[in-house]
Order: sequence, then C-alpha cells, then structure tokens
Amino acid sequence: MSVSPTGGAPHSALEDIQALLTGALFFGFGIVLLKQAHLLTGGTAGAAVLIRYMSGWPTGSVLFAINLPFYLFALQVMGLKFTLRTALAVTLVSVLVDWIPAWIEIGAVQPIFAAILGGSSAGIGILIFIRHKASLGGFNVLSLYIQQSFGWRAGMVQLAFDLVILVFGLEVTGPTLAALSVLGAIALNAVIAVNHRDGRYHAG
Repeated sequence: MSVSPTGGAPHSALEDIQALLTGALFFGFGIVLLKQAHLLTGGTAGAAVLIRYMSGWPTGSVLFAINLPFYLFALQVMGLKFTLRTALAVTLVSVLVDWIPAWIEIGAVQPIFAAILGGSSAGIGILIFIRHKASLGGFNVLSLYIQQSFGWRAGMVQLAFDLVILVFGLEVTGPTLAALSVLGAIALNAVIAVNHRDGRYHAG
C-alpha cells in the first residue's frame, strides 16, 4: 500500500546543505559520464557542454556564467530562499563537473550505457535539488515555475527544453551520438517526471 504524504517537517539547514552537495555529486558525475561518451544533455548544463565542445572553455565556468541571468527570474517568481539554494547548487555543480575527472578516471564507456546511467544520475541530482526547494537554474527554474503555475509535469516541460538544446548540438555530435543524447535526456527527465508530482512531497 502506498501512502502519499500530506505534510512534513521542514528540512534543517544541515539537511539542505547535505542534500545539495549530494545532488551536485550525482548531477556532476552524470555530466562527466555523458561527456566521456561525447554525448550532450539538455538545459543550461547541455548548453555549457556544447560550448565546451566548440570552444574548449571549462564546462563549470560556462555553466556558472550562463545561469547568472536566471537568478533574477528565480528571485521574482520563486523567492529569495529558492534562489539562494539554486545559486549554491549551481556553484557546487560548476566546480564538481571540472573536478570530478581529476578524482575518477573513466577509461572507456559504452555510449548507450553512458546515456542511461549518466542521464539517470543527473536526473537524481535534479530531483534531490527539487525536493530541497532548489534547482539547477536556467530551464529547470522555468520548468518548476510552469508546473506550479499550470500543473504541467516539470519533467516533461524540461524534456521539451532539452530537446531544443540537443537539436542545436546535432551538428557537433553527429546523428548517432545525437540520438543517444536524446536517450540520455529521456532518462534524466523520466526520473523527474515519475518521482516529482505535486502532493507527494511537502518537506522543505
């Protein structure tokens, strides 16, 4: 028998910090795995990886810069606490996506496996952010706002945004890797769509 919670005690500051770090580790590892297979992902992280492929600039620095304009939108529509947590989450991910490759060496990875595991790991990271009233900025903020305002599933809205990024990356990756990148985006957003619904989780 499943029980849908109708309430819950707010998370403590320590719990929020631990969750944001854990979410950043899951998301960062997912992005590193996708990059190792030369795959893309969606959202601002996908845009940062795409710019990295094209320019050689560090993924973390680009991700941090891309998200700066979205903080004003988040502050206006989601509030100060959400914006501060999101800024912390983005900062952690921006650092970790450049540091994780120095901590773990991935010699070779099968692209289909990388798409599924990398996408799912990134999705788990975002889910942890959401459940602690944060996001990864960018399109993730817009997706959460649309779900709260119109009831559309955040995972499905995010997937639509992600597919736009992947279309732009088609010329860089080629059709085969682009198709596998779509698989990774589906895996990522399936985690959010299945596990994040209004009314299922109220601790914040």
